[in-house]
Amino acid sequence: MSVQKSTKGRSARRAHHISLKKLKNAVFMTLATGICLFFAILFLTPIVLTITNSFMAASEISANYGSVFATTASGGRQFVAERVNLKFIPDMVSFSQYITVLFKSPEYLLKFWNSVFLVVPIMIFQLLIAALAAYGFARYDGKIRGVIFFAYIILMLMPYQVTLVPNYLVSEKLQILDTYWAIWLPGIFSPFSVYLITKYMNRIPTSLIEAAQMDGAGEWKIFTGVCMPLCKGIIFSTGILVFIDYWNMVEQPLILLSDPERYPLSVYLSKINAGEISLAFAVATIYMIPTLLVFLYGEEYLVEGITYQGGVKA
Repeated sequence: MSVQKSTKGRSARRAHHISLKKLKNAVFMTLATGICLFFAILFLTPIVLTITNSFMAASEISANYGSVFATTASGGRQFVAERVNLKFIPDMVSFSQYITVLFKSPEYLLKFWNSVFLVVPIMIFQLLIAALAAYGFARYDGKIRGVIFFAYIILMLMPYQVTLVPNYLVSEKLQILDTYWAIWLPGIFSPFSVYLITKYMNRIPTSLIEAAQMDGAGEWKIFTGVCMPLCKGIIFSTGILVFIDYWNMVEQPLILLSDPERYPLSVYLSKINAGEISLAFAVATIYMIPTLLVFLYGEEYLVEGITYQGGVKA
C-alpha cells in the first residue's frame, strides 16, 4: 500500500509539474506574441498612414499637417505648438495627387526611373562580382587571401560618409564626376555582398567539391554547378538588401551629381517643402512599391539565406 501511495504521489507531482510548465509556456507565448504584435503595429503605422493619406485631398492634408511643414518669415522651421491630427481614414477619397504625379508632372516619374536606372545595374553587377570574388575567397587559403579579406571587412565597417570624399576625388580624376558612373562604380565594387556570400560559401561541405572534381569538373563547372545553386538563397537575400540600401540613397547623388535632372526620387523625398505636402504622400507611396514587391517576392529566399547553414537539403 505504501508503495502504491508513493507511486501515486510521484505521478501527481509529475502531472502538476507538467501542467505548471505548460502554463508558464502559455503565458510566455502570450506575452511574446503581444510584444511582437505591438512592435509590428508600431512599425507598420507610418506605412499605413502614408498610403491612406495619399488618397486625401490637398486641403485636408494641409489642415491636418500644415503646421508641421510651416516656416517662419526668415525661412526656418517654426515650433509646432498645436497637436498634429493623425488621420488614417480620409473624409473623402481623392485621386488628384496620383493624377498630378502620373500625368500632370512627368518630373516625378522621371526621378522614379532615375532611381531604377541607378539601382538595378548596381544590384546586378555587384552580385555578379561578389559571387566570383566570394568563390575565390572560399576556395583558396593563404596569407594574401586573409589580408585582402580583412581589408574587405574594414571597408565594409566604414560608413559611406567616410569614403564619400575619396570617391569624389577618384571620380574627379577619372573624369566621371556628374555622370552615373560616379555612383555605379563604388556601388558595384562594394564589399558588403562579397563578405556575406563568402561566409555562406565557406559552409559548403568540401566533400561536394571533391566529388565534383573526381567527376572531372573544372573550377568554372564547380562554381556554376555546385556553389551557385547552393548559394541561391544568400544571393537573393543579398540582392534584396542591396536594392533597399541603394534605393534609399541620398548622399551619393547630392555629392556626385550636380544636375538635378539626374537625381533619383529619394532626393526629392528628402526635400519636401510646404507646397508639396499632398504630392509627397502620393510620391512616397509610389516610391515604396518596388521595395515592397522585391521584399514580398524574395521573402522566402531572404529567410532561407539568413537561416540556412549550407550543405545539401534533405
